[in-house]
Amino acid sequence: MSAKQNEPAASSAELVPVKFSRLTRRGVLLGLSLAQLITLAIGILSIVGALYAGGGILLVYTAPVWVIAACLTWIPVVGRPAVEWLPVACWWLWRSTGGQLLYRRRVVKPRPVGTLALPGDQSRLREYTDPDTGAGMIHDPTSGTLTVVCEVTHPAFVLLDPGEQERRVTSWGRVLATVCRSGRIATLQVLERTLPDSGTGLAEWWEAHGTADDTWAAQTYAELIDRAGPAGERHATTLSLALDMNASARQIRTAGGGLRGAAAVLRQEMNTLIAALRSADLAPSGWLSPGQIAVILRSAYDPAIAATLERHGQLGQSLATAGPVAVNESWSRLRTDSAHHAVLWVSEWPRSLVYPGFLSPVLLSTGIQRSFSLLCTPMRSDQAARDIRKKKVEHISDQAQRAKIGQIEDAAQTAEYHDVLQQEADLTAGHGVLRYTGLISVSAATVEELDAGVAAIEQAAIQASCETRLLVGQQAAAFTAAALPLCRRI
Repeated sequence: MSAKQNEPAASSAELVPVKFSRLTRRGVLLGLSLAQLITLAIGILSIVGALYAGGGILLVYTAPVWVIAACLTWIPVVGRPAVEWLPVACWWLWRSTGGQLLYRRRVVKPRPVGTLALPGDQSRLREYTDPDTGAGMIHDPTSGTLTVVCEVTHPAFVLLDPGEQERRVTSWGRVLATVCRSGRIATLQVLERTLPDSGTGLAEWWEAHGTADDTWAAQTYAELIDRAGPAGERHATTLSLALDMNASARQIRTAGGGLRGAAAVLRQEMNTLIAALRSADLAPSGWLSPGQIAVILRSAYDPAIAATLERHGQLGQSLATAGPVAVNESWSRLRTDSAHHAVLWVSEWPRSLVYPGFLSPVLLSTGIQRSFSLLCTPMRSDQAARDIRKKKVEHISDQAQRAKIGQIEDAAQTAEYHDVLQQEADLTAGHGVLRYTGLISVSAATVEELDAGVAAIEQAAIQASCETRLLVGQQAAAFTAAALPLCRRI
């Protein structure tokens, strides 16, 4: 989908519907992927070799080979060809035999200074505190990124009038266009979480407006407020910005090199993003410190302690202890300290025209603890142009092949080609191109509550004209990308 860089102001008070590009399902030849072509070639070679070598009897002996190859090529499993599940199944088998599905923190063994106590490949992440802004930065030495997190507050979008909604959508498009123009941003992550309300708002209101005398009414109010605890839920939104240190190597060397130079380059992007957010009528509350990031990580893995951490602001302010104590990963869910988790992938965005608030059924669902993460990956203009040219060549060549064999072209293929032409027109007009990945993490105290929450989110996604799929065989990696503001990818 394109992010427009020079968007004109809305001339009317009506919302303008938008349309998403379809998920590209291109193949190498006639819609078949490379894995399908390999299995098909194996089946054909076994048949041809059997016919030349031994005739019919050898063809019977080799039947298991070409029958399995045909099944892997054409039989779909949960909407995907069976052969495309082989890498997932093999990787899952490798991890299960190697004991990588279980994580237990070594309590008596301290972590090295500057590292994060997180499971899996996240253990390579490093902590760095910017000396100028005090912001906590997360360094990934393997992927070469430096990530910073900012909390954003905003008014309820659904309560605004249509004209104001359209203006804010246009302003947000300018924010995304700013990210596209930089060329040094690896990922922009928008994370919207539901958290249990700790009751601090009630306590602060009573402290400011109440009369703390020794009367019976005052004592009753104080006791009720103290016992209220997490009586509801609230929403929190964060923006995470990841600097591509490989693409910014020259600027980093100019700024002094190392993490200090990378932090200086990232500060420039941080200032630009803050200015863009303020121009979009969003209120950034400042870049989060390492302690605030630690609270978010701890709350994601241990939701039962989230309200306590909020009520007592000095607890859990260390990244060295922010990770989970225990993690058990299964095929379709994840078990951490005090909750079960399941991650859904938004496999299809709305195919028809929708208004900007189409995600309201998902984001405003109540009674479900969930995190919605939108990963925006900007593409450079030259890379986007090459990708579009490649897609055009694939469409044209497939159309020619279908015409030779007399295969009819369906409407879905025509619509995909029109989406490619629209992206090319937007890129030629000077707009940026972003790749979106939507992930929804659902958490619950029990497996039964988790299944009920996943079913409710799936129904809410249907109301939002979206299609979701439960990610299997990779729940641990999916949870870090969906629930943690670290700009992780899967």
